[in-house]
Amino acid sequence: MVKALINIDEDTNRLLALIKAQFGLKDKSQAIEVLAEEYEDLISEHHVRPSFLKKLKKIEKGHKIRVGTLEDFKKMYSIR
Repeated sequence: MVKALINIDEDTNRLLALIKAQFGLKDKSQAIEVLAEEYEDLISEHHVRPSFLKKLKKIEKGHKIRVGTLEDFKKMYSIR
């Protein structure tokens, strides 16, 4: 575990106190961890390949695209 001394403004301090109370945490460092986990989930959502986006645009324009079976589609676009 890394220890850090940080400077935060009053609004951030209040927000950390709210998160601490809402989640029943022991201290504000745990509240910071909760915020970091939520942010990680937000920024690490699955990214779509540009080739897939091009195909989606073709579909929106009315072009038909053959994908085969659902399993073929999942394999082709790495959908889990």
